[in-house]
Order: sequence, then structure tokens, then C-alpha cells
Amino acid sequence: MDKKIFADLHNHTTASDGDFTPDELVEQAKINGIKAVGITDHDTLNGLKDALAAGRKQKIEVIPGVEISIRFKRSYFTGTLHLLCYFNKNMLADNDFVKEFEKILAKGRGEKLVKVRIDEINRFFGPQSFKSGEKDPLLKRDLEFEDIAALSSNATRRHFAVALKESFNITNSDIINTIIGNSSKAYLPSGIQLKEVVDFIRNNRILAVLAHPAAGSFPGEGHYKEVLPRFEIVEQIFPEFLEAGINGLEVYYPGHTKEYQELLKSWALKHKLIITGGSDCHDGKERPFGVQGISQSEFELFKEALIWKENKLS
Repeated sequence: MDKKIFADLHNHTTASDGDFTPDELVEQAKINGIKAVGITDHDTLNGLKDALAAGRKQKIEVIPGVEISIRFKRSYFTGTLHLLCYFNKNMLADNDFVKEFEKILAKGRGEKLVKVRIDEINRFFGPQSFKSGEKDPLLKRDLEFEDIAALSSNATRRHFAVALKESFNITNSDIINTIIGNSSKAYLPSGIQLKEVVDFIRNNRILAVLAHPAAGSFPGEGHYKEVLPRFEIVEQIFPEFLEAGINGLEVYYPGHTKEYQELLKSWALKHKLIITGGSDCHDGKERPFGVQGISQSEFELFKEALIWKENKLS
């Protein structure tokens, strides 16, 4: 990267799926000479208070945030896109804010997501899916939440597969994949629907940024690409994020080529959005800290936008 990184605004800790504790991540900023760090764990606020305490100790500015998984189920795309949501550290002292935010985030993972996935499976493969003249449903009875909860309190696809084998005696792997695979009619990705968080973002002091819009079109292999959709898919959905009132675009990202960075800058200019950037740090090797971010002048514009959001509701 040509410019000096002043702020790295996209990072994960052990509060979600990162290898570094909040304290260790702030220490990484200190080691790398980076003055501000965003803590944006997946769908949780749990690591923020520890990170802020470490920031005070290390004299590193910590920007509290969260990376929200937004799910889509469309004819052209079934999967998740991500919103980076930043807010003032003082909001963490507001119990109503924290409880309501956590309530919304909880819909996209854990028990609530399992129940929604079960409903989808029953709709397409349970007895209710049977119509006269068609072949029998793949499930002779509805899949129940207890079938999954008996196996784990943190259910994954593997637990669904075990339940189909043990509770329904379905041993054919092709049938199991038909029911729970990514190409299944019932497949539902993790995350929440955009409409479930829009009002909360608008009514609170939150600065929302569309994360890594072009990472799915990164050439070649890489962890930054993962299962993210091609840029053309994001471009198709982008107007919905504008309508939802996002404030920025993550332009600088390890999985963004120079060409996509320039294109995203033009989007930001056209729609009056701020520019952010970050490393999406998860570990010290494959997805390290401090490889992307924004300059001091760009960070000042970011802070101005964040302060404007705060003052707007004062």
C-alpha cells in the first residue's frame, strides 16, 4: 500500500471468530504504529468494552463497531452481505441501546436462526409440502427444534445432518444435501434481513458502511474472497443499501484490486458516501492486522461523519 495507514477500521477478536483478544488486537495497532483501530466483531458487541479499556491504556483510539450479517434469498443470490456499523463509545453505557442492538443481532445466529431454518425445511420438505398427485415428502413428519437442540446448543449444518440420520433414518447423502445443502430450496444463510435493522440504524447514532463490496470478485484464491458474491451481484443489491441510508463504503480492503478501489471511490463521490478501509484481521498470518486502512485525512472525514450522526440526534 502506497499511503501510510493511520486507522484500520475492520477487525475481529476472540469475541467472534478472531484469534486475538481485544487487548491483543489493540496491542497490534501499537506495534504497527497505527493510531486508531475499529473493532467490528461479527454480530456481537461483546469485545468492545475490553478493547476500549486497552485503547486507553495503550493510547490507541478505539472505534466501537459491529459487522452485521445481512441475509438475502433471491433468484440470483442466496447468501450474506455485511454492514459495518460504527458508533460512539458512550453508547455502550446505554443499557437500552445495548439490549435492543443485541436483540436484533441475535436473530441472525443461534436458536432464532435455527428455528427459521427449520421452518424453511418443513415448508419445502415436510408433510405440508405434499400435494395430491406428487411424490411423498422427504420428511414424514415436521422437523422439530428439539431434534436439533438435543444435539447442540450451537447448531451447525452437521447437527442438521445428524438429526436427519438419527431422527428420520435418512442415510442417503444426496437426499440430505437436497434438504440442507447450499443449493437446497430451503437453504437460508446466517444473518438478518436488512429491514430488521434499518430503523435501529436510523434512530440511533450509528454510521453504517457497506463492507468489502468487491471482495467476491478478487482474482485468484484467497481468504478475503471466501463465499462473498461477485461484484455484479452487489451492484444489483446496492440500491437497497442506499435506500436503507448507509453512510459509507469500505474501499480499502485486502481483497479489492486497484481497479475496484477506484470504481468504489466513484460510487462514494456520486452518492456522497464516506470512504473507509480495514484489514479484516482474523489472525496473525492468513488475515493479519495492518495491511489495509485509511490515511489521517480520511480518518478525520470519518470522524466528522460519526460526530455528525451523534449531533443529529442530540
